[in-house]
Amino acid sequence: MKKLAIALLASSLALTACSAKADETDEATGCAASKSPVSLTFTSWIPKIEEVVKVWNDKHPNVQVKVQTGPNGNGGTYQNFFNQLKAGNAPDLGQIEYDALPSFRVQDGLTNLADCKPVADAKDQFVDWTWNQVTFGEQNSVYGVPQDAGPMALFYRKDLFAKAGIPVPTTWEEYAAAAVKVKAAGGYITNFSQSDINQFAGLAWQAGGRWFGNDGSKWTVNLQDEATTKVANYWQDLITKKLVSAVPPWTTEWDNAYNKGQAWTWVSAVWGANSIASGAPDTSGKWAVAPMPQWTSGGKVAGNWGGSSTAVFKGSKHPYEAAEFAIWLNTSQEALTLLNQGANLYPATKAGATLPALSKGVDFYGGQKIYDVFAEASTQVTPDFTWGPTMTSTYATASDGFKAAVSGSGTLLDALKKAQTSTIENLKSQSIPVAE
Repeated sequence: MKKLAIALLASSLALTACSAKADETDEATGCAASKSPVSLTFTSWIPKIEEVVKVWNDKHPNVQVKVQTGPNGNGGTYQNFFNQLKAGNAPDLGQIEYDALPSFRVQDGLTNLADCKPVADAKDQFVDWTWNQVTFGEQNSVYGVPQDAGPMALFYRKDLFAKAGIPVPTTWEEYAAAAVKVKAAGGYITNFSQSDINQFAGLAWQAGGRWFGNDGSKWTVNLQDEATTKVANYWQDLITKKLVSAVPPWTTEWDNAYNKGQAWTWVSAVWGANSIASGAPDTSGKWAVAPMPQWTSGGKVAGNWGGSSTAVFKGSKHPYEAAEFAIWLNTSQEALTLLNQGANLYPATKAGATLPALSKGVDFYGGQKIYDVFAEASTQVTPDFTWGPTMTSTYATASDGFKAAVSGSGTLLDALKKAQTSTIENLKSQSIPVAE
């Protein structure tokens, strides 16, 4: 991944609390541990996060963490973070999704944790590509601790495929051919999301699309690179031929399409297992999970959809203890187990894939050990995918275009072109250097 240095921030990013000159008398080597009791604040929207933090508090009487909950990031919490940073009263720690981290980075809102001993010691515990999401591929830079990941796979109705005599597709070519047969059998192979661009980003990621880059001084934006264009044209063809439905995601109508067997597959992330189980309860035992279809026969490449980090905000007076908590939250078996049980989070650590809760067969999926598929997929996500610093607006523009394309006005590629133009203009308006 190209070095993600932002000229706007210059040396200020290198001078945050945890990247100061090392104090050889301090065990944290540059990230000082407090000699007095510490109180930290942590904002998250993870369900039942209070129960997880209580375990920490019970075991660490001298480092107490107070939880503040709110809506999901783009639902209001990110804006709250920016407002708090501006006012100088941000929490010590906050949950930030990987695709939103660059936004906080360019605003100089994050503490570089690279020299905090708890973080440095934990690096090898994380899946490599998730570590790249919080380091931006730079040396001596860590702007968050990976929390969870969203490796993608193919959820499919094994009963319907078997009844129709349709082989489970292993390539995207086979998937398109299966779509024709599924339509003839009275269903749709899937529902194309017209508003959640994160899924499309995961599909582009798998194909080799690289939307953003930075050469150390300027951003590059290319939402129409060769790989992304291939993915857009592929799905546009299915839309044009009416081989996929286009029900708005996360709605009752969307759930019903899966619950009634109108949609036969969903290319989604590991957390999608719970979404299908809760949204389509009448189909219990009828689903299975297989690897993502591949662009090349025999290939083994996966995309990623989602995932968050635990970041320490600039201005925290206790970066060492904040880093220590963030590492515990995202590496200890007790915390990872509770996060999986309470919020269905899939760990970003290598050992997380071996959690007892993830090694059992899942009744809803006919007893299949579905997390074995996702554990393999997590190792197949390529690390060099960079998010841009204005993803919220990029997603919004692309979503408007995708909705138009689904209704027959324009194409997915048109939407990406508009999103690219809008993104470049947005970067310039914020005085963020961008290459033409």
